[in-house]
Amino acid sequence: MYKEKYKTVLTDLEDGQAGIIVSIAGGKRASKRLADLGLNPGAGIKVVGRILFSGPVQIEVCGSKLVLGRGLASKILVELI
Repeated sequence: MYKEKYKTVLTDLEDGQAGIIVSIAGGKRASKRLADLGLNPGAGIKVVGRILFSGPVQIEVCGSKLVLGRGLASKILVELI
């Protein structure tokens, strides 16, 4: 039986949750900026920490830790693993 996997934006993940990037909803500049950081569809990603309310999101991708602003992080669609 096939089970649908849960998809959400990166900003909705809790600390310690991991997923795989499904898509990036943004213009050319945002997509290129994220691709330059190693954030491409199919890449594994883990939320390391978040600042409450409208603060940045600290993530780990490809063995590197990065901090993304909430606006940019909200453009990343993730499938939970």
